Amino acid sequence: MNELVTAITTGSIAFIATNIDDIVILLLLFSQINANFRRRHIVAGQFLGFTVLLILSLSGLFGGLVLSKNWIGLLGLLPIAIGISSLVNKEEDALEEVVATTEESEASTITSLLSPQTYSVAAITVANGSDNISVYVPLFASSNLESFVIIIGLFFLLLGVWCYAAYKLIKYRVIADVLTRYGNNIVPFVLIGLGAFIVLKSEALSLIKLAASCLCLIILVKNNESTDEIEENSSR
Repeated sequence: MNELVTAITTGSIAFIATNIDDIVILLLLFSQINANFRRRHIVAGQFLGFTVLLILSLSGLFGGLVLSKNWIGLLGLLPIAIGISSLVNKEEDALEEVVATTEESEASTITSLLSPQTYSVAAITVANGSDNISVYVPLFASSNLESFVIIIGLFFLLLGVWCYAAYKLIKYRVIADVLTRYGNNIVPFVLIGLGAFIVLKSEALSLIKLAASCLCLIILVKNNESTDEIEENSSR
């Protein structure tokens, strides 16, 4: 019973943390419904694209069957690194860039005679969710087969809820904007917490070693940011 609750809780947190920005994408897609681009194209494209992301993440499950769980647990440092990077770099406009990019993709792919609408939405879903793989791989690797099946089923259930919620929210754009603004600030902390849970659950690192690793990641991210600024200034 505890394992079931853990799988549901972890799966829910992982899905919400990695798909909070997808609400904006879905809102944009649903706002462009017309005679040639219908709701079924969006929903089918979302499920198809998300399935591709899960297939790409299956290496985590297969790796967990071969490698020691302690070694696999170190992959939990990936979502921690992503969360720390988001906090340090403070990329507040990242979500707006995603929306702008998606809008351009809509104009080019859906109107293309070579690409059906469903595959266009699926391509956008994969492109927007490419970072999800770094979270799903360690999550799957730290799960047994039963937990994996529960998490996958939960993911598809929540994806359906996501599509329905976005379709309803299209009538209340202010609510969606508030959700996106605050959700974007919370996501880094959720990713860090999720990664820490994976590392500690697998006993890959002790709490002290995990804290030291996080400190090292912060230093590396800051140094990388400083290097990028120096190179940018020197190129001007």
